[in-house]
Amino acid sequence: MFGKRITLFRLFGFAVRVDASWFIIVALITWTLSSGIFQSRYPGLSEGDYWIMGVSGALVLFASVIVHELFHSLVARRYGLPMKGITLFIFGGVAEMEDEPPSAKAEFLMAIAGPAASLLIGSIFYVIYQGITALWPVQIVGVVAYLYWINWVLAAFNLIPAFPLDGGRVLRSILWWRWKGDLPRATRTAASIGSGFGVALIAFGLVRLFVGDFVGAVWWFLIGMFLRGASQTSYQQVLMGTVLSGKPIEKFMKSDPVTVSPNLPVIRLVEEYIYKYHHKMFPVVTDYGDLLGCVTTNEVKNLAREEWALRTVQEILHPCTEENTILPESDAQQTFLRMTRTGISRLMVVKEKRLSGIVTLKDLVGFLSTKMNLEG
Repeated sequence: MFGKRITLFRLFGFAVRVDASWFIIVALITWTLSSGIFQSRYPGLSEGDYWIMGVSGALVLFASVIVHELFHSLVARRYGLPMKGITLFIFGGVAEMEDEPPSAKAEFLMAIAGPAASLLIGSIFYVIYQGITALWPVQIVGVVAYLYWINWVLAAFNLIPAFPLDGGRVLRSILWWRWKGDLPRATRTAASIGSGFGVALIAFGLVRLFVGDFVGAVWWFLIGMFLRGASQTSYQQVLMGTVLSGKPIEKFMKSDPVTVSPNLPVIRLVEEYIYKYHHKMFPVVTDYGDLLGCVTTNEVKNLAREEWALRTVQEILHPCTEENTILPESDAQQTFLRMTRTGISRLMVVKEKRLSGIVTLKDLVGFLSTKMNLEG
């Protein structure tokens, strides 16, 4: 979902990050507020006033989004659910979970916490607005009025029962409880509604395009595409967890992986292995079967081209660590989550310092696809 991210600070132990795409939406909202909304509602102010109001409104809006996601995260931590942090990106913010909630009750409370936070923030700004309307400058009053209104809108939008919006998670929790713990079925139903809602937003975007609202059309289309994709991905992840949970990773590994010798010149590694097999990582094994580590395309890429014929794999290999190895008895679901979390898609399966096989994210996803095709 995310590209390059910048960590801003930590809040109650959670890392708050911004994705590079976030700057696009900040700029767009600032421009919309300063040159559109505030100018039409409060005419007669200077250009500088409008831009200050626009910047202030955009920044406080995203501060409100952080609080919204913080409420999700605090409830999740209360139920022992590991959280990777809070990330702001082009479509708002997300509290990144490392796993599914442990129960329907935890899901419900965690999901409802975000909209509750937005309602609370909007109400606070509304009380402030009522108290300062006749006393404070119109520039401040206008920003506060926007903030109470937009937080209420965010709460209402998030309560739409379309997964993975908060309302969709509330719906999933109710179905999860009603169907006595059948999380895949509950997720499938909620995700289907979410996907349908995404299609509806895409259609609305096309309607806006035909009436001449090009910018609005693009944003409705993108939001619809995002929701549709996110709902389908969420269901696939839940299904993957259900299929893999409790199974050892050795069941899914390739027991005869392609390995390379530590004495192999890097130029031959590239021409005879990387270009032939298209793998990003190869285990490095001696003639006696000892596993030394692995070599990846990153190590080759960081080596000057003229050095390829002069250096061997031994000189650039990455030794075995907890980052690139896993035990045969490790849980397949946790391995899948680890791969998606770290971005490392190939792991060496090691037993007693000997290579047992290779497990890849592609193989795990392929297994799920095959199972779905056979069993529905």
